[in-house]
Amino acid sequence: MTVARKRSIFVVTVVAVLGTACGPRHPDLSAPSGSGRALVVLLPDADGSVGRATVSNRSGSADLAAARDAIQVTANRAPGKVSTLSDQDVNQIFGDALSALPPAPKHFVLFFRFESDELTDESRALVLDILRAVKERPIPDIIVAGHTDTMGTPLANFDLGLKRAMSIRNLLTEAGLDASTIDVTSLGEAELLIKTPDETPEPRNRRVEIAVR
Repeated sequence: MTVARKRSIFVVTVVAVLGTACGPRHPDLSAPSGSGRALVVLLPDADGSVGRATVSNRSGSADLAAARDAIQVTANRAPGKVSTLSDQDVNQIFGDALSALPPAPKHFVLFFRFESDELTDESRALVLDILRAVKERPIPDIIVAGHTDTMGTPLANFDLGLKRAMSIRNLLTEAGLDASTIDVTSLGEAELLIKTPDETPEPRNRRVEIAVR
């Protein structure tokens, strides 16, 4: 069985670990028992957004597209009918597992002045939000990735992206964060937020993206 990911989704798969006593109240869905059986449920992200998932095996496939869409899959059989669980069903089946999950990652984008590692005033104001997000994690993990627009050569832009990422790392460590929790990388002009031709100044591409996990 494969679960294909499209956009941002949260798929919970339980294989042969739940007894029928804790199954949902749907006649066409029961908690899986026996080897090769799975119950797959599509749950919303922390912000409420819902992606899509395709559940497939050699015998067929089915799409999950709405919050709490669920399907049972048995090895060598086509996936069953898609149903929708209630919030109570989800909590009953997956409550313990969900409560043990770490907080969802938080993402921040900081923008820079032209050909500089100096933040814009608006982005500098977000630093306190980043620090608060880090303090919410018992064991924080921070990824800082530098980006540029297409002005200049790819090599020079890689260096500038790294310089920008390092400037944010230094800003965070000066505020008291442990440097060992911060991973720094540069993508230069390789992943543009706004697609532009070469040698095009674009403020939205001059950025650092931060993920706090």
